[in-house]
Parts: sequence; C-alpha cells; structure tokens
Amino acid sequence: MSIDQIAPEALKLPARDRALLAASLWESIDDPYAASIHVSDDEAVALAIAREEEIDSGLVSPISHSDLMLRLRQ
Repeated sequence: MSIDQIAPEALKLPARDRALLAASLWESIDDPYAASIHVSDDEAVALAIAREEEIDSGLVSPISHSDLMLRLRQ
C-alpha cells in the first residue's frame, strides 16, 4: 500500500485514533533527530530574530499552517 492509499483512510479516523496512529508511527522511527543539525539556543534565537526581520521588512511573506500543509501534500 502507498501513502496515497493510506492517508485518505487514516484521515477519516476519529481524532483520538489519528493521534494514536501518529504517535505509533513517530515512535517507529529510529532516532528521528539523528540526521538533523543541532544548534545552540543562542543560534536558534538568532535565526528566529533574522526570520522575523525578513517578515517585517517584506522580504518574505509568512503563510498559514493550513497553506503549508496543502503545499506539502502537493
């Protein structure tokens, strides 16, 4: 089965069942952070400030969570 077959069916589940399924899937991934780049708190704050300045200056436009999820599904 592909994710294109599973996802629509999973989304029909009640919220509690979807949450349990999501947790189960997440826990099945071996060390999900192993490949991520770790940054210090100071670096994370600096990045957040830089992103805020980009938004405030109009360099980038923020999008809503629902728009992000829609774009990711496409």
